[in-house]
Amino acid sequence: MSRFTLRDSILATLLAALVLSAMPWLMSDFALALTLTCLMYAGLAVSWAMFCGATNYLSLATAAFFGMGAYVTAWGAETLAYGLAVLLGGLAAAVFAALVGAAVLHLRGAYFAVITFGLGELVRHGITYYEKAYAGTVGRVISDPPETVTIYHTVLLLTALAVVTALAVRASRLGLALRGIGSDEERARTLGVDTRRAKVLAFSLSAFFPGALGAAMAMRWTYIDPLSVFNPFIGFQTVLIAMVGGAHTILGPIASSVLFSLLTEYLRLQFPYLFLVILGLLLILLVLYLPGGLASLLDRWRWGKSRA
Repeated sequence: MSRFTLRDSILATLLAALVLSAMPWLMSDFALALTLTCLMYAGLAVSWAMFCGATNYLSLATAAFFGMGAYVTAWGAETLAYGLAVLLGGLAAAVFAALVGAAVLHLRGAYFAVITFGLGELVRHGITYYEKAYAGTVGRVISDPPETVTIYHTVLLLTALAVVTALAVRASRLGLALRGIGSDEERARTLGVDTRRAKVLAFSLSAFFPGALGAAMAMRWTYIDPLSVFNPFIGFQTVLIAMVGGAHTILGPIASSVLFSLLTEYLRLQFPYLFLVILGLLLILLVLYLPGGLASLLDRWRWGKSRA
């Protein structure tokens, strides 16, 4: 990616964020809530694809990072400013990811996926035990949350930062190293790439945004418990959105997050008892017949146009 292209992509991201920042005064409460969900999953999917899309690692730890950020807000809501709680939530997730990454990033494939999923469950049970033993409760009520507009703008800012960071990483030496790891890690190592350092750094960076988004969304939900914020569905849905959109791209997960969120909401309203079954079947068909995600359609169109 040239500097000109990188600059244009960043400017386009900032312009889109500026336009979306006016939405709270133009939308109904329902539409605003739906837009907030789309933005949250866009940030989660882009940050997941920033590491996993380039390296071909399958991480299922998104729910763990999200939940950690949410509990930073829950524990510090009465003493920390909202912005500081969001920042600390992201930093806590990034530090945790660095420690975990240093220990398990030598694994690949199903082993890495199972380990990251298990770590999420471990953190969930650990926080549940702590809350029961020392707080005497499992759930936490967040009193005096900020206005919905403030939360919306926070999530919008975090999502825009995730996109800009992904663009910058993709155009950097770190992005080149990650793509080399995804193609052939052994060969990348023989060519002088410090694969361990690159993986830990990128994994930690990609964990910051789920942690920060979890901290921001905890204020939106006002009541959280381990089952809700460490919900595996959050992690699985993030992975599916990124894969359906095209995990090797940046625009793909963003477009997929919008389509996926709207489709989920429609199916939930129209088929409340069958929407997960229908959604699962649609995703299976997409994975079977469109393995490259929605972004592959654009690649096919470009290829066909070049041949014409």
